[in-house]
Amino acid sequence: IMSNAFSKEERIAWEALCEGFADNQVLSKNVSVYQTDQTTMERTNDVMWRPQPYIMQSHDGTDATGNFDDATQLTVPATIGYQKHSAWVMSATELRDAMQEGRLGQAARDKLSSDINVAVMNVAALQGAHVIKRTAAATGFDDVALAEAVFNEIGVPGMDRYLALSTRDYNGMAANLASRSTMTGKPTNAYEQAYVGRVASFETFKMDNSRRIAAAAGGAGITMSTLDAGGNYYTPKATSTSATGEVSNVDNRYQTITVSSTTNVAAGDAFTVATLDSVHQITKQDTGQLKSFRVISVDSATTMTISPPMITGQGGTDAELQYQNCVINTKASNSALVFLNTTAAAANPFWHKDAIELLPGRYAVPDAAGAAVMRFTTDQGIEIVMTKQFDINTLKTKFRVDTRFGVCAKQPEMMGLFLFGQA
Repeated sequence: IMSNAFSKEERIAWEALCEGFADNQVLSKNVSVYQTDQTTMERTNDVMWRPQPYIMQSHDGTDATGNFDDATQLTVPATIGYQKHSAWVMSATELRDAMQEGRLGQAARDKLSSDINVAVMNVAALQGAHVIKRTAAATGFDDVALAEAVFNEIGVPGMDRYLALSTRDYNGMAANLASRSTMTGKPTNAYEQAYVGRVASFETFKMDNSRRIAAAAGGAGITMSTLDAGGNYYTPKATSTSATGEVSNVDNRYQTITVSSTTNVAAGDAFTVATLDSVHQITKQDTGQLKSFRVISVDSATTMTISPPMITGQGGTDAELQYQNCVINTKASNSALVFLNTTAAAANPFWHKDAIELLPGRYAVPDAAGAAVMRFTTDQGIEIVMTKQFDINTLKTKFRVDTRFGVCAKQPEMMGLFLFGQA
């Protein structure tokens, strides 16, 4: 008989644990999945570059002379960077109660599945480019319709749109829906189950755990130059060449800008810039709406990294014309930054499915190295590994459940969030 073999009772518990794990994947079920080759990932330090969608130009007339420009492909680094495990130990006497072992396994399952959901939520909440500020509490259709307008105006595909709301904000929308006596079906579900469902092209979900965005502490009066000479516009490029001649890919999701001051500015803050509007990313038509940006990091007293970059077309390069995402209507040396997160609030992310990518990983745990091993792969390709090892010295058995994965914000401009109750 193989040492440390799992009993039949443990195998039944493991199967139930894995089924529950898959059921718990609420947010991560609604993002795209890229199945990685684990040998390749090991050789590349668990990093690979994923392509962003091309955006091309068109020209008038039949004469294409002079229009054969280089096409710039943008890519982003995707990393299997999360390694999560849950571990516990049971004595020989505790193992007499198989029910306790099952409860511990279920708790481990719930924590690891929560870790994956939280990772997806954090990516959406901290890197979503579109921030919709609402002064009142969540009320329903009018709120979600704003997210639809933002996505439609810049050309985000109309299908596979999702919105995850904190419990209080979700229930606020359900209360509004429950009061609509002129509708059938939905108001009853909203009243009895606090259920909202599909609204304004978004599938909605209720979160029992939501990330909060702090109020911006950066004071009024922060400005930046939007003049051509100010250099705060971004030129996309596929690769860069170092001084030694080495060529490497470029992550075009971020840009470093220079402002008058970064005092009290923090990562996660959201802001707009005076007279800087978003554009439809295919037609390049001005939407008439101020474009919002997120602070990714504060780098010095006057510089910070933001997302998305300000691709205004001021440089006139082909790459800028391809990927232009905003326009400056009035250039100035002191264009004002206006912070949107004026009150601490729950972040309610919305996204298109292809904006966020989940990368399953795995461990190559040997089956015959003194520990019993069982594996399970979810529908998304996430591998769960359970190992058990007995210590003859103490009559105690160690258990652990492991998973590896990555979450990549492939396209921040297909992600955003609601902030309700803002001043």
